[in-house]
Amino acid sequence: MARSRFAVFGAGRYGTQIALSLARRGAEVFTFDADADRAELLKEDVSLAVTLDSTDKKALLAQHVQDLDAAVVAIGENFEATVLTTLNLLDLGLKRVIVRANDANQERILSSLGVTEILSPESEVAEVVSERLINPNIRGFLSLPDDYEIAELKAPVACHGRQLADLELANRYELRLITIRREFEEVGEDGAPCVREHILGVPKPDTTIEATDTLVVFGSLEAVKKFLDINS
Repeated sequence: MARSRFAVFGAGRYGTQIALSLARRGAEVFTFDADADRAELLKEDVSLAVTLDSTDKKALLAQHVQDLDAAVVAIGENFEATVLTTLNLLDLGLKRVIVRANDANQERILSSLGVTEILSPESEVAEVVSERLINPNIRGFLSLPDDYEIAELKAPVACHGRQLADLELANRYELRLITIRREFEEVGEDGAPCVREHILGVPKPDTTIEATDTLVVFGSLEAVKKFLDINS
């Protein structure tokens, strides 16, 4: 199976942590930074470390970044460069563009550009970000001792329309379902229709999985991967 290929823009502390975490998981990682010294520090740990001005679309084209699986824009100190880099990547049609925002205003601006995956360094640690990149169905997780975790999983396609009892999470995958987050169509305070997510509490065996559900499970990382591999 081909290795996943990711670009990380910004070789500061946060970007470096993400790049190294991805590399440890076996991904092919390409890092880009306008500062030659910072780019140089990663050359022994990633597949390719390049000094590059990511606000220059021609420079990105020359590196064929549009052919990669995803890109993380982690340029923390220069929001203008973050915006221009993001626009370039979106224009090039990259499959996934995940961008760092330092505050609510930056999040709002990035959302208006069409970015759907926005990182907050205060809450999104590098290990979580890299796991989300490697396994897109994992929306978040909390690492626990002894290689266990609580993971939030986008309901895999093969589970849609099936009852929990049919999935045999405990017997077949050694996973324990904690709860389900489900989207509901509601009316907002302004009277306009909106979609809000609610917790179902403790789901029953006859609960049917819907396409937009997020399953919150407890188990080992290997058990989570097995479940996603079989059902995606």
